[in-house]
Amino acid sequence: MGNLLREYWMPMLPSKELPEADCPPKRVRLLSEDLIAWRQTDGRVGVMQNACPHRGASMFFGRNEENGLRCVYHGWKFDTEGTCVDMPNEPAESNFKHKIKPTAYPTWEKNGMIWAYMGKQSPAPAIPALEFNTLPQEYCYEPTMMLEQNNWVQGVEGDIDTSHIDFLHSRLKLSEGTPNSGGRAGLLGFHNSDKAPKLEIVPTDYGAFYCGRRDWHEGVNNHYYRITQYLLPFWTQIAAGDPNRMSNRAWVPLDDETTLLYNLPYSVNGPIPAERRSGFSAADMVGGFVDDKGNPKKRYLFKAHRDNDYLIDYGVQKTQMFCGIPFAGNLQDIAMTESMGVVYQRDHEHLGTSDAMVIFVRRTLLKAAKQYRDTGELPPTCSDPNLYKVRSASIVLPAGHDWIAATEQARSVDAGQPVSYVIPR
Repeated sequence: MGNLLREYWMPMLPSKELPEADCPPKRVRLLSEDLIAWRQTDGRVGVMQNACPHRGASMFFGRNEENGLRCVYHGWKFDTEGTCVDMPNEPAESNFKHKIKPTAYPTWEKNGMIWAYMGKQSPAPAIPALEFNTLPQEYCYEPTMMLEQNNWVQGVEGDIDTSHIDFLHSRLKLSEGTPNSGGRAGLLGFHNSDKAPKLEIVPTDYGAFYCGRRDWHEGVNNHYYRITQYLLPFWTQIAAGDPNRMSNRAWVPLDDETTLLYNLPYSVNGPIPAERRSGFSAADMVGGFVDDKGNPKKRYLFKAHRDNDYLIDYGVQKTQMFCGIPFAGNLQDIAMTESMGVVYQRDHEHLGTSDAMVIFVRRTLLKAAKQYRDTGELPPTCSDPNLYKVRSASIVLPAGHDWIAATEQARSVDAGQPVSYVIPR
């Protein structure tokens, strides 16, 4: 699976972590590799092994100057391609520097996000045409991040599990005068009268989309369809709940036990005023982030975390919310996936009909990994970036209506259709 993941471009670091040319380098961990990233004089971003190939000193202490990162131990200097461009402690006539090639990876940057490709293809494949990647910068909000101290697949499975919203993210009662329907009220969560959604999965070349169908509310013969996208290997788009805003979400493994959730939100109806692009940080609701002290395995960890029980309030649990953990970003989800252990032993599970999408995604990932191992064949998403040009949706339709046909154009970025959404109530 690790070899398969390397064949995909991955979000590596938000641009704000390398704010200007020749700024201090940044430690990065990705797919169990310790790396160093830097923005050199011409603005390009490099990422290479965080160990000088001379004698292994950390490049974190390196001098970022004159379009290269120079090790302070003996002065060896490297550019963004991993080429040794200077070796001042060797004779001037020596060609030794031409024989040195540390591990370095291609990068790409747009709309506040730096990407890395760690695979074997040369040149690197095309960047996935996620809508966030194809829009002008003024249409995109600043990316948000959230650290999870568990395996990446546990994070993905949480996002494609529609039935948990009626419990983990739910409020205990409806607001006065509010119809018993799907949606959210402030930070109190969802409230659906039908808490046993019927799942229907549609496999695709990029992964799948599926709906969780619920009765809309009592006395009306309508169904609420909550449609989520899954795109190989770790991308999701949860059901739309806003007419003007969508988001691409990725669970990127730093290693087997640590995951960084990237949320790449954007506007679909016009430019965002500059003062609003930084958006609202869910971390601020629970005191912000811990001081990571430069450790990428602590970067973007909420101050509400497993060591303080995610600030659960049992009083709120009794009177307002089903779980009592603050409704802050993915904090409620992370509390559940981390509580399983960093790598959950799946043979302890007892899966039901509401877990059909979880089962499908596991089988899809296992099939892709085994196919790559046995034949070298990669999924279509590795070669066709346009497969990522999709959207999620939510819609209310009369019972018996064809939800797939009704949302076909809304699920396509190229169709130019408005977002299909249900107003949160």
